[in-house]
Amino acid sequence: MSSSFSLVLHTHLPMVVNHGRWPHGSDWLNEATFECYLPLLETLHRLVADGISPKWTINLSPILTEQLASPEFQKEISFYYDNVRRACVDTREYFVREGQRNIVQLTQFWEEFYERMWEFHRRVGGDIPGTFAELQRGGHVEIITCAATHGYFPLLSRDESIHLQLRTAVEAHTRHFGRAPRGIWLPECAYRPRYEWTPPTGRDRTRRMRPGVEELLAQHGLEYFVADSHLIAGGLPLFLYRDYLPLQTFSTETLPNEGQPSQARSLYLPSRGASRGGTGTAVAFFRDPKTTLQVWSREHGYPGEYHYLEFHKKHFPGGLRFWRITDSSGDLGKKQVYEPRTAMEKVQAHADHFVELVADTLASESVDGQAVVTSPYDAELFGHWWFEGPVWLEAVARRMARAGLPCHTLGEVLDATPPRTTVALPEGSWGEGGDHRVWLNPDTEWTWDRVYSAEAEWAQLTNGETGDDRDRRRVLVQATRELLLLESSDWQFLITTGTARDYAERRVAEHYANFKRLSEMARRLQQREPMSVEAADFLRRLEREDFAFPDLDPVWGASPTPKT
Repeated sequence: MSSSFSLVLHTHLPMVVNHGRWPHGSDWLNEATFECYLPLLETLHRLVADGISPKWTINLSPILTEQLASPEFQKEISFYYDNVRRACVDTREYFVREGQRNIVQLTQFWEEFYERMWEFHRRVGGDIPGTFAELQRGGHVEIITCAATHGYFPLLSRDESIHLQLRTAVEAHTRHFGRAPRGIWLPECAYRPRYEWTPPTGRDRTRRMRPGVEELLAQHGLEYFVADSHLIAGGLPLFLYRDYLPLQTFSTETLPNEGQPSQARSLYLPSRGASRGGTGTAVAFFRDPKTTLQVWSREHGYPGEYHYLEFHKKHFPGGLRFWRITDSSGDLGKKQVYEPRTAMEKVQAHADHFVELVADTLASESVDGQAVVTSPYDAELFGHWWFEGPVWLEAVARRMARAGLPCHTLGEVLDATPPRTTVALPEGSWGEGGDHRVWLNPDTEWTWDRVYSAEAEWAQLTNGETGDDRDRRRVLVQATRELLLLESSDWQFLITTGTARDYAERRVAEHYANFKRLSEMARRLQQREPMSVEAADFLRRLEREDFAFPDLDPVWGASPTPKT
């Protein structure tokens, strides 16, 4: 295969169904569905109908997929649609009274948008995962997986926890999409090589050898992952959630690596991890900083365009957005009214620029005629944070096709371009500073104390088997489910960024308390004590509320036989 462009979308939200509604809870999922997931699917269907196969690589995280496939979500999304439709009507009446005709027109714009998305949702039978699966069967996208609940691999204290996250992910993915995943999106692109690791907190500070993440992936049949560019090319990482991103000059010059030729550390070629000498390990693709900066950076990238819709200013009640970014001051009082037609014109110009950038990068970074520009993004950026994002993606795909620029999924690239080299990567993530500080800091250390305590207790509790007692098995399965939910990296992220700190802290406390009570119930059952009525009610409630992964088995934490 010659040089190629690979767009990768990471689609994830933590378990929010049955855990509140507004301002934090299922409305997050409803907003992302209407503003991101449905627009992306509509975009893909339009492209395919016009004979364009976009070849996107899309991660749908297992915990998100479980929610999207649930009857509970269908109830929530219907309730949400009724509310936003009512908000359009009520808000229009308000601005009619105020005499603001330009905003009255935007209420109609929003009403038509929500009606179109709801009709699309109805047309696909409400089956968002199944619609993505159909696109994969047609060869238009490749769906990859993620850790089951987005656990932060480098900081989990036990290999059993990582195996549990991976096995649960592979099983859930296969159940929903009809085939096992080939690739994985590492949560937060967080990677850890093989070395003697010491837990950063908790009671057990024993130093022990831990395998590299790429070794663990390979044991579950996962062939590749995406890593941030700074792990191979040096320099500073791009932290995607800062409004201010310092303008950097990125060097793609290679670094020496144990006497290997300089091209061995190219950002633009897949490389095999070196934890086990290059055998039995997954392959890394590296995020291209040039194209990434153009999309992620609000300061220097496309989403900061002054004519695009302002995310932060909303009209209440109703929560509709009627204003454009306007300027860089951040003063919400200065925002001018949004003009959709002008914004769409800017989208086309930005798509032109991006395609030119990709073409130039492929030409300049080619090694022996081969280069892979890997551009990974959070899918929720497109449509939710950047309202015009799905239209921009469609414009890029159409221009790529017209220009004859090759686009392939990462699996296709790997089939045609096997890794030439093996590289030893340092530890890191795509978070601020390129390390773990977003997820491990003085504000979040207490959460890891609870995670580590639960991990150790769970390992003792299950000990590789669940026994024949039906009630005890149900308790152990639910305890395993609560551990998985406790391990979600979203809680530390929300605490650190302050996005929903109280909610995240409550979720950590709840899942830990649930785990501890289930652990005590399991011990009582092991001692042949009958389950009380109160305990049985508690178990049924948790099974109903935290319903993810119905086929979950605690023995999935055991290390599988390595795959060759």
